[in-house]
Parts: sequence; C-alpha cells; structure tokens
Amino acid sequence: MTRPDILFIMTDQQRFDTIAALGNSHLHTPNLDRLVRRGIAFSNAYATCPVCVAARYTIRTGCEPPTTRVFSNAKADPVAGQPPEIEARCGPYLARVMSSLGYRTFGIGKFHTYPWDEDVGYETLWRSEETYHPPAREGDDYGSWLAREHPEFDFLEQPMGERSEMYYLPQRSPLPAELGAEWWVADRAMEEITKSDSRPFFGFVSFMGPHPPLAPPIPFNRIYNPDRMPELILGKIEDDHLDEEIPYMRYAIWADAINPALAKIVKARYYGEITYLDHCLGRIVDAIEARPNSENVLICFFSDHGDLLGDHHGWQKQNFFAAACHVPLLLSWPATLPAGTIRNELISLADLFGIATQAGGTCDVRQGIDILKMLRDECAQREYLVGMVEVPGSQDFKVMVVTDEWKYIFMANGGREQLFNLKRDPNELSNCVSSSPRIRDDLYALAAKACRVPGAMDALDGNKLRAFAFRSRKPTRICQFDRSRGVLGFPGKPEDALKDFDPVTSNE
Repeated sequence: MTRPDILFIMTDQQRFDTIAALGNSHLHTPNLDRLVRRGIAFSNAYATCPVCVAARYTIRTGCEPPTTRVFSNAKADPVAGQPPEIEARCGPYLARVMSSLGYRTFGIGKFHTYPWDEDVGYETLWRSEETYHPPAREGDDYGSWLAREHPEFDFLEQPMGERSEMYYLPQRSPLPAELGAEWWVADRAMEEITKSDSRPFFGFVSFMGPHPPLAPPIPFNRIYNPDRMPELILGKIEDDHLDEEIPYMRYAIWADAINPALAKIVKARYYGEITYLDHCLGRIVDAIEARPNSENVLICFFSDHGDLLGDHHGWQKQNFFAAACHVPLLLSWPATLPAGTIRNELISLADLFGIATQAGGTCDVRQGIDILKMLRDECAQREYLVGMVEVPGSQDFKVMVVTDEWKYIFMANGGREQLFNLKRDPNELSNCVSSSPRIRDDLYALAAKACRVPGAMDALDGNKLRAFAFRSRKPTRICQFDRSRGVLGFPGKPEDALKDFDPVTSNE
C-alpha cells in the first residue's frame, strides 16, 4: 500500500466529554461522531501540560515539557547543558520532518508560537491567531483576508468576540458563519486537500475554537437551551481550590462574577461553538471522502487541552482536573485500522509525532510511544503518564501522575496533594491522600523519579519534591484588547477613550 495522506485536526480548549457518540447526549456533533465511527477513539488521552503554548510545542516536537522547557504560555530558559534553541534540544519540528520524508506539508489556523511568527516548518502556512500583534494585523492571514475581502467588517477590533471582562460571558459572533475564522480555516483546508501533487500530503488544521470568547455565529448561538445543560461538577470549594491557580485565574478573567445559572448559559454557547466547529469539520471530512483514495487518508483529531468551564469552582486550564487535562483523541485510517473502536491506553500529545512519522515511513517517537505499533500489539502500553505545569523549582510548579485507576497531583505551593480513584470517583471529588497512603507514596515516588531528568531537576530537594510555604498571589485582572490598534486596556478616565473618536470619519 502507498503511504497515506495524513491530516491532523486540532481544536483549542475542547473538553474530553464533548462528543455525542462518546456519551454526551446534550451535544449535536454529527461529524465528530462520523470520525468516531471511522476509526478509534482513545478514552485516556492527556495534555501533559494543559496550556496552549506548552501543549503545542509538545505536539510539534514530540517532547515533554522538561525538554521543550515550555511549561506555560511562555518559554523558560534552558537549563545548563541544554542547547538554547528548541529544535536543537528536541530535533526538527514535525512539519520539517514530514517534508524530509517526501510529504507536501501545509499548516492552517492557530499555531500560537513564541514569537508569534516563528517558522514552524510548513511548506504552506495560513495563520489565523486569536489575537493580533502590533504593529498591525496584516501578518495574520485570516485578519488580512477579512479586511481585504470584507472591508465592511474591518471596524471590528476583535472579530472573534470581545475578551477581557467579556471573556467568559455569552456572546454572538459579529460575523456571519461563513466569514468566521473556523469557516475560513475549513476553506483553506479544502483547497489544500484537493490540490494535485505527486507527493502525499501532511496537513495540520488548527481551529481556534471553542477557546473563549464564546461567540458562536447565527444560528449556532441559539441551538442549545441553557436550562437543558448539565449541572456543574462541584466539590467542597476548599478541596477544589487546593490548587491556588484555580481561584487566581477565576478572578483574573472575571469569572468570579459567574453564578451557576450563568454558567449554564456560558456552557450553551460553548456547545454552540463546538457544533459550529463540527459543521466546519464536516466540510473537511467531505473533501477527504470525495477523494478516490479516501480509505488511505489518516485523520487524527484532538485538542490541546480542555477547560474547567465552571467545574470545581474554576475556569480555564493550567491544572490537572480531568476537565482541563483530559482531551478527545480520534484516530482513523480505514485502510489499516479498525472502525468504531474505543481504546483505553494512556496517551500523551507527545505520541502524535510518532503517529505521523510511523505512517509516513520512518518512525520517530522521541519522548512518546509508537501508537500504531501498540495498536498492533507490537509494543507495550504505558503503565503511567506524568504531567507538569509551571517551571520546576518555582512556587507554582505542579506535577501529575496518572494510571488507569489513580491520579496523584503534587503542588509545590504549600506542598499540597490530591489523590483520586478514577474508577470509583471519575468526577474527582474525594481526595484519597489520607485514606490511601500506600498508593500516595508509590505515585509520589514516580513523580519524583520523573523530575530526575534535565529540565526538571530543580523540582527536587534531595530525593523529595521541593515544597514552599503556601502563598496566595495578589489578585489581578487580565486585559486583552486589540493591541494591533493601540488599545492596551481600559482608559484612566472615560473621556480618554473618546479623544480620537469621530463617528463621521470612522464610518466613511
């Protein structure tokens, strides 16, 4: 058989429990359901660093955070002995490797690199980032397309929805569905898929949603009744907030104003975003299935991380509750893999590198495992998986160890710990640290062992995980305006924002 065409499709901040065919009866996801039927759904896939930038560097390098040195939305400096550049530490990015294997490569959508215009190795690259960078938005392919082809919408500072204090408040897109970033991404993907080329393609399609702001377009903004949304998963607030990051972020993005009733309205818009994405995804899958060799197209669908979305009295990601770090992962290749199958092995986003390179003819697993071999029972599955957030040795560092039955979390801030039995307590409401000391000790030892590698050694104090006296960070708000147009925050005085406002000239 000839080598397959390969298409990776990623969403941003999509929870693991958001696919109808996998058990969410509240959602309408016919095209995700189609992918479930087309191949394999992994029920235990994890973002080992559930933050946008960190997860994306794991995906494009096949390496975990101690090697990428990306533990958050910023890059940490390399430690002594590590080369200064990421590709020198990890090896060439995935797109460059696939090009070297003879693939035509294209990347479309949100890449969230640092710097924002970093060369990530694609032969063809179309960017649609969630925010625009100074001095102007011309560097963003979607933003410049919208301004050029539909200048009537160029007045919009934030065409994907308002941020800052509106970040988690339900909105409607200011654009019609067919002009939204997700639709534009699908259009570009369909163009690339249907190109004539003697080489197989490796494509990476990266949607921006359902990352906030939650502003689905008409009619997706009104297809879910908030009164029919599932209830929040809430433990005792003192237990849910053992991780100080959760109350800190809840305040930072103004989610402290959201009560349980409003949370259902927010979830309805989040679900609306997912169904809009599903519709755009369906257009891409239709283009794949219209090809004469569609059975030899490998499609891998996944998200970079999830979102608490009000569960555990919190919002956002950057923590190790399942809603934040457990991700959907669907893999289909009809010519080779069985259809309609669910597997429960522990999977890391680092494993995606090996999936692409193995299917492409020269496997390079780096710090992942060979999933395609595992599916053929030619290599062992993991016994456990380790995750890390924030820089090892810092007060905010956290490490997770997860098995098929247990999850252990250690927080350097206060030396706090959580232990959940995932079989008996899938909602992670009962902390078993005191009641299951032997399990705690075993998983603590695995967490310490995982830190004995270059890039994570600072998390240790001798043979133990480094702990600090607990401290709460000073509450602060995050302002996210259109920096490309010089809007940096709220004005000191209301009249300051109106100095250059001229409704006559602004509408010409």
